[in-house]
Amino acid sequence: MSIQSILLPVFILVFLMFCLLSWTIKERMAGGQTKAQQLGACFSNQAELPPLFFILVILAIMTRKADWTFVILEWLFVLTRLGHAFIFTTSNNLKQRGMAFMLGAVILGIMWAIFAVRILVSPTFATV
Repeated sequence: MSIQSILLPVFILVFLMFCLLSWTIKERMAGGQTKAQQLGACFSNQAELPPLFFILVILAIMTRKADWTFVILEWLFVLTRLGHAFIFTTSNNLKQRGMAFMLGAVILGIMWAIFAVRILVSPTFATV
């Protein structure tokens, strides 16, 4: 598994976060308080689950446990975050937004569970 294929979903998620931050700043400077508040809340929400994702990706790279399954799950998680941000900044439908958030949380939980099993059953895990 190449480092590029493992990190590309991370780069996309970081790019999303910077786009939301920039958009929030632009709206605040333009005086659009309602939209700026909505964008700020979306940005804050993007900072909730992704730290667990970022840590997991770093650990998976360090332990060489990232494979195609891991990368596919990474992309699914990132897609749920993109969908969540899209819903949040457009219709802001709470039911749809909640579903996108929960789906992302479940995918991230599955990723952590798979990683934990792989680490715990790995017969040759050397110390760093």
